[in-house]
Amino acid sequence: MKTVLHKADSRGHASHGWLDSHHTFSFAGYHDPARIHFGMLRVLNDDVVKGGMGFGQHPHDNMEIISIPLRGALEHSDNTGGHAIIKSGEVQIMSAGSGIAHSEKNASSTEDVNFLQLWVFPKERNIAPRYDQKLYAHQDRRNKIQTVVSPEKNSDSLWINQDAWFSLSDMKSGAGLEYTLHGKKHGAYFFVIEGEVMVAGQALGRRDGLGIWETDKIHFEAGKDAEVLIIEVPMSEGE
Repeated sequence: MKTVLHKADSRGHASHGWLDSHHTFSFAGYHDPARIHFGMLRVLNDDVVKGGMGFGQHPHDNMEIISIPLRGALEHSDNTGGHAIIKSGEVQIMSAGSGIAHSEKNASSTEDVNFLQLWVFPKERNIAPRYDQKLYAHQDRRNKIQTVVSPEKNSDSLWINQDAWFSLSDMKSGAGLEYTLHGKKHGAYFFVIEGEVMVAGQALGRRDGLGIWETDKIHFEAGKDAEVLIIEVPMSEGE
């Protein structure tokens, strides 16, 4: 088993007044050659956007982009005609594919929105751009692992153009779970949204991250009530 630890206070940080952003991996003005990506996971940004503010329309291509609101709501628009509000409890995925332009702004004029934005390298390039979102019930992740994104079409999860799985768990203090990876050459990145969790013997706190690979099962246990995001990805292209 191999691991890489990213403590919350070691993340890149950018404050623009309307936007306060923490970067687990190199992004925009933050560059660390040791923290470019974890396997096929390229970006994990923890963003807080002020009321009435947001990102104007901008292009993407050949990237799988997942947004997970933690507090508040996001308003999404894109040049395919897509328009939606994504609230806490929902997950959004956008396959940029051959090219798409979109905007994201705080759906409230007064309250902050806090969301995670994650980018995953795609399995197939230049597919038709697509967008989807889904509401997930919190009770289905209480002391359980709830898969919200996967490569499995016609499942309860949102489809991603990569052999990747995104899962959430809300754990009571003392609860223990085991995550089984889907591929021998995959890794799992554990990101603690709230609380305290012991993952493979490593103590993690709020907004800490731990990447693990060269194993098939990972045990984790909540030291305090906790919310955890697990991102499983191939460690190399085509694996």
